[in-house]
Amino acid sequence: QVLLVESGGGLVQAGGSLRLSCAASTRTFTTYAMGWFRQAPGKEREFVAAISWSGGSTDYADSVKGRFTISRDNAKNTVALQINTLKPEDTAVYYCAAEPNRLRPTRSGYDYWGQGTQVTVSS
Repeated sequence: QVLLVESGGGLVQAGGSLRLSCAASTRTFTTYAMGWFRQAPGKEREFVAAISWSGGSTDYADSVKGRFTISRDNAKNTVALQINTLKPEDTAVYYCAAEPNRLRPTRSGYDYWGQGTQVTVSS
């Protein structure tokens, strides 16, 4: 069991940046692959980015490549999502997710989810 708590969302103008953070309450953080997803109003939740247990391998949705960067700090049990050059279409609730006993990044099959943090981008 792991509790995930996201933070860092907010209202930002197009072209701006945000850094989302997710804190995980577990003693075995390095056994989890971690991911970020988002859900825009009226749309299904979609994969954004994922990272391996070591941080050495990452995966991104095509729509965010080059603008989003996922990273993790295993000493602090945190995973971050740096979002640059924000666009109005990035407006969504962003969720952190954890998948136990999976060392490589994955786009599906996550068992644990945070409550989400709202990101709103104004044009």
